[in-house]
Amino acid sequence: MVFIRTPTTTNKTLYIHINPNTTTLNSLKHQIQLQTQIPIPHLNFLLPQNSQNQNTLFLSQLNITNNSTLTLNIPLLGGMQAPVPPKPRLDFLNSKPPANYVAGLGRGATGFTTRSDIGPARAAPDLPDRTAGAAAAGAGGGAGRGKGGKGGDDEDEDESEEKGYDENQKFDEFEGNDVGLFASAEYDEDDKEADAVWEEIDKRMDSRRKDRREARLKEEIEKYRASNPKITEQFADLKRKLVTLSAEEWESIPDIGDYSLRNKKKRFESFVPVPDTLLEKARQEQEHVTALDPKSRAAGGAETPWGQTPVTDLTAVGEGRGTVLSLKLDRLSDSVSGLTVVDPKGYLTDLKSMKITSDAEISDIKKARLLLKSVTQTNPKHPPGWIAAARLEEVAGKIQAARQLIQKGCEECPTNEDVWLEACRLSNPDEAKAVIAKGVKRIPNSVKLWMQAAKLEHDNFTKRKVLLKGLEHIPDSVRLWKAAVELCNEEDARTLLGRAVECCPLHVELWLAFARLETYENARKVLNRAREKLPKEPAIWITAAKLEEANGNTSMVGKVIERGIRALQREGVVIDREEWMKEAEAAERAGSVATCQAIVKNTIGIGVEEEDRKRTWVADAEECKKRGSIETARAIYAHALTVFLTKKSIWLKAAQLEKSHGTRESLDALLRKAVTYRPQAEVLWLMGAKEKWLAGDVPAARAILQEAYAAIPNSEEIWLAAFKLEFENHEPERARMLLAKARERGGTERVWMKSAIVERELGNIEEERKLLDEGLQRFPSFFKLWLMLGQLEERLGNLDKAKEVYEAGLKPCPSCVPLWLSLANLEEKTNGLSKARAVLTMARKKNPKNPELWLAAIRAESRHGNKKEADNLMAKALQECPTSGILWATSIEMAPRAQHKSKSSDAIKKCSPHDPHVTTAVAKLFWRERKVDKARSWLNRAVTLAPDIGDFWAYYYKFELQHGTEENQKDVLKRCIAAEPKHGEKWQAISKAVENSHQPTEAILKKVVVVLGKEESALENNDQ
Repeated sequence: MVFIRTPTTTNKTLYIHINPNTTTLNSLKHQIQLQTQIPIPHLNFLLPQNSQNQNTLFLSQLNITNNSTLTLNIPLLGGMQAPVPPKPRLDFLNSKPPANYVAGLGRGATGFTTRSDIGPARAAPDLPDRTAGAAAAGAGGGAGRGKGGKGGDDEDEDESEEKGYDENQKFDEFEGNDVGLFASAEYDEDDKEADAVWEEIDKRMDSRRKDRREARLKEEIEKYRASNPKITEQFADLKRKLVTLSAEEWESIPDIGDYSLRNKKKRFESFVPVPDTLLEKARQEQEHVTALDPKSRAAGGAETPWGQTPVTDLTAVGEGRGTVLSLKLDRLSDSVSGLTVVDPKGYLTDLKSMKITSDAEISDIKKARLLLKSVTQTNPKHPPGWIAAARLEEVAGKIQAARQLIQKGCEECPTNEDVWLEACRLSNPDEAKAVIAKGVKRIPNSVKLWMQAAKLEHDNFTKRKVLLKGLEHIPDSVRLWKAAVELCNEEDARTLLGRAVECCPLHVELWLAFARLETYENARKVLNRAREKLPKEPAIWITAAKLEEANGNTSMVGKVIERGIRALQREGVVIDREEWMKEAEAAERAGSVATCQAIVKNTIGIGVEEEDRKRTWVADAEECKKRGSIETARAIYAHALTVFLTKKSIWLKAAQLEKSHGTRESLDALLRKAVTYRPQAEVLWLMGAKEKWLAGDVPAARAILQEAYAAIPNSEEIWLAAFKLEFENHEPERARMLLAKARERGGTERVWMKSAIVERELGNIEEERKLLDEGLQRFPSFFKLWLMLGQLEERLGNLDKAKEVYEAGLKPCPSCVPLWLSLANLEEKTNGLSKARAVLTMARKKNPKNPELWLAAIRAESRHGNKKEADNLMAKALQECPTSGILWATSIEMAPRAQHKSKSSDAIKKCSPHDPHVTTAVAKLFWRERKVDKARSWLNRAVTLAPDIGDFWAYYYKFELQHGTEENQKDVLKRCIAAEPKHGEKWQAISKAVENSHQPTEAILKKVVVVLGKEESALENNDQ
């Protein structure tokens, strides 16, 4: 094999099977010419040897071996493109097709004949079967399966080879036209085995998918049948009901019209001019003859000649046909007796919103009028048809026609109250009373008509008179009784209700209304009678309990509810706990607190498992608290505490409820009771002492703490609470004494810290340093002691010693961020930005992903005017801490004004929408843009999300000072005092200063606002 490369033309490589030892160069060129159609003179090879007789040399003599590659150089003649050899024209295109040739038969097409063809269509020839041809070919000397059956016909064989396929071969439905690819292959045992294996695999896969496929098919069939039901299925329920019909009902079913195909055949109608003979006969029929015919006179005028018989009147024939047609239409529109195909009720709703605005709508009204006319004629006893027809005329503006129609409807349907009500509505005010009077005469038991009659009257006396007249006919109508009672005074109402409960003894509302109007003794009797008539009605027992509570018999309330629940259970009534809880809340809203408590006590445990009682009752109380049902929640906690006397969590929740919605006395009583059952609960003692302190009763708070210390002698929380009480009430000596005792008893690091704070406030520097040193020897890992010692040295001006303290503190506390920040601030003051930058870099290495350290570094660069470096640090910080709210808030403030909106959007997406720092930053943007309402809303959201951060309260209060009213300012101040914030960058810096140690929350808030104002002014000056 030799490879030929032609770079100058198609840049393709040819391969030719030759033997280089026996093939000359000239023979190679001839073969190349046969494949490429390039003339031999244009075939030039780039050979290593250059000789004149190269064409006669063998290829091996030219150093060409097997698998060698020759480069063929072809000159480009006549332009930039190589000459394209002409395509040889196929011979069969110029020859006549065979007699039985059908175009496309080889790919499965079938011949057909159109009208333009002459003669009958040529049928497809009978072709031999494919398998038979294959068998014959196999027997004929190894020919492929795709060959024809006649192996000796050389001409046909050559033609098949030239076409590349056998036109007599049948089209294979599975393999298509590709069956010829394997036509010459032999089908052996391996093929048979492979087909068997694949068939087994197909069967196996089909069986695995069978259940799922059948289920899906069944589901699709059911879905299709549900959406496309058969007529028999639609009327199956009606067919089953036919067994209940009597013989008379069967006979009353009308016959349906004839809908056979025979009568539906369209008649051929021809329209031709009327002949003169017909016109003449018509003229003669209209003539009046005053003389007898001569033939008739000959007979004495007693007989009429045969030719003188008058022709049938054509006008009468036309009228008769019209009558028959109308009867047929009526039968079609009323196929079942009493039921019409047209739905008049649909027109009643459509006509209410109908307005005539165009000619098309006028045409629609005409059609509707004809249709409703057909309805009223075919079924005149159908009231909705008359009402719809009348309303149609009303919409069309023909009020008089509407009144006439509805009057006919009243005549046809005198026992239908809707028709009379419609007639009353359409009538004049003067005639309406007369119409409704006729209606109540025809239907004296119609509540609607009596109510309408009362409504037409103008004074209460006449209305009550009408209603009482109606009650004479309908004494059991609760609606009429209620309407009549509402129009009476108290005395008359009591009399009417006495009669009403006799006529309607099973209506509980009448009984309860009657009991409310009676005196205490009579009301009890009324309720007892009601209980006898309605033994399964819980509202009667609840009303009885409310009655006892209203008359001061609170001791009877619980007994009544308890007795009522037992009675209802005897009657088989299921006590629904949720419904009774709703009744308890309703009783609370009505002011019946004792009834509410009794209901809760007797029903709170019904249907609750013993192990779920605590969780369920606490959840019920919290839900009631959210809905504002405080007494119900208090009753639930009270009952829960009778069952779980020693559960501290329930005592705490009850105390929180009393603190939020109760009085100081109730809270004190509850806490006293709580510490009786749980004397070891520190938080209950501390809560009681704090409430006494906040109330201004310091001696009582001391007494509670003394009792707490007696109950829990080794409690550090009790010691610290006692210290705080004395310290906040300006008793430093007593506070020092308490802390000294606590230190002697082996107090924790908090005791040492509080002791140092007391000495710092008293100005005892040496004693403060001594306590801090002793505390650090005992607790070297407590970072607050290191901070206090370092701050002490800074206050004294010993900056180097303060630096040593901070560095010493970072050894046992390398993850303490406040120590790193204090050291960085000190380095920035003493040695400049570079040292502070190094400290913060080291801090970030020791504490990765800490947003506070990143923020300190960014602010340090900003303070020294390195805005670009600050922006770079901010980008790195947001990559390391992408969800940090303080970083995003600072990024929003640092961004240019044009980027504020996009930065805010990114911050809200990256952080949660509930991050208070981002919320405050967005609020400040609205504040600057003078969008007061939005700024107020976002600041309120921030203080709601983080009420413990004082900086947010300061921003909110400052905003209200600028844009709010005095009422808003007081509200923010009140909420801030209630929240008692302890954290915040600006807040802690001011609240923990020595001079502000005893300042109240209000004073600290105002000082923080002043600091914020100064910072804002400084920023504005820098921008200018």
